[in-house]
Amino acid sequence: MLAQTTQNRSMASSTFPVGLLAVKGSFPTSRSRRDLSQHAGELYSSPYPPPRNLHPTKLDNHRVIRLHQSTLHQTAIFSNSPSSVSGSPLMEGEEPPLKIAIIGFGNFGKFIAKGLQRQGHVVLATSRSDYTTYCREHRIQFSRSMDAICEEKPDVWLICSSILSTENVVRSIPFHKLKPNTIFADVLSVKQFPRNLFLDVLPPEFGIVCTHPMFGPESGKDGWAGLPFVFEPVRIAHGSLQARNCQRFLSIFEHEGCRMVQMSCEEHDRHAAGSQFITHTIGRILSQLKLESTPINTKGYETLLKLTENTVSDSFDLYYGLFVYNVNAKEQIENLERAFDSVKQKLFGRLHELLIKQMVERVPLAVDGSSERRRMEDSKVSAPYFLPRAEAMMDLSSLRRAR
Repeated sequence: MLAQTTQNRSMASSTFPVGLLAVKGSFPTSRSRRDLSQHAGELYSSPYPPPRNLHPTKLDNHRVIRLHQSTLHQTAIFSNSPSSVSGSPLMEGEEPPLKIAIIGFGNFGKFIAKGLQRQGHVVLATSRSDYTTYCREHRIQFSRSMDAICEEKPDVWLICSSILSTENVVRSIPFHKLKPNTIFADVLSVKQFPRNLFLDVLPPEFGIVCTHPMFGPESGKDGWAGLPFVFEPVRIAHGSLQARNCQRFLSIFEHEGCRMVQMSCEEHDRHAAGSQFITHTIGRILSQLKLESTPINTKGYETLLKLTENTVSDSFDLYYGLFVYNVNAKEQIENLERAFDSVKQKLFGRLHELLIKQMVERVPLAVDGSSERRRMEDSKVSAPYFLPRAEAMMDLSSLRRAR
């Protein structure tokens, strides 16, 4: 069995290109689950069977399964020998659901838990507040004790705490009570911070996957189809059960219809500062204006009201976390300030030019009588002395619009 496993791994790594695995041929929907599992198992560079929720209707004549294997390979730090894989052998075609522990069971934690359960996985939860009743009603195992969660040996720990509390939460976990192939993931709106934290405090055998669902309870209330899910497998043991569980964890969001976006943590933070952080900043500024609906709202104004409502519904701690833990946020604040100053200068600069022109050409000047008579003769008009000549008056924007 050991020899066969090693042979399978060798064949997989030599047959398929790194990064994607492709297979040509048809996959009839009448294929039995057992046969489909056998065939799909050939697509993975692992002797372990594919996710149990892999559906035949999702396979076409040239099905390409992206395993993000290049990243897994680049970040591999362990031996891929069978000895690194724990757990007893399972019947072919069957695979137990992942045990996923959610740390921080607020609104977003509850929201994510629904998707995990829809894909058939077991959800555990712990939080500072007591959600025992809610979890009992939704078939979630809840505990206020971190030790009790550790005893369940979760496959994946999903950090859903606030940005500001994440470091204290992670450092409070008794890592010595966890399985060596445990995976840690997060859903924070910043990515370099949790990545660096995980690399600093987690045991080296633990897997790390940084993720950011670019949606929430409001935007994802009608489903996750088409919504972007950003991820980066930071440290995963290539060819191990850990790699298998990582793929299964990411496939949850893929099967929910998310648009999967693999992106480095640095690139994510750069984009997020120019989009998410700016959005929150504009919403916070508008909230200070105390905007109210009017009987003559335009569509644009309705959009601003909705932006303000959505922004202030999030805690200020979230906004502060986006600022403090994203190295690009300060630059965006400065860019926004410069942009506002530039618009003000254009407005007031133009107004200043107009006022100066009006003052110079229309305000009476202290002149003697002979000078005024000569001016009137030169202009050949009988207009009062405080009006400019007709040609000059044409340059005034107010008169130009009137004509």
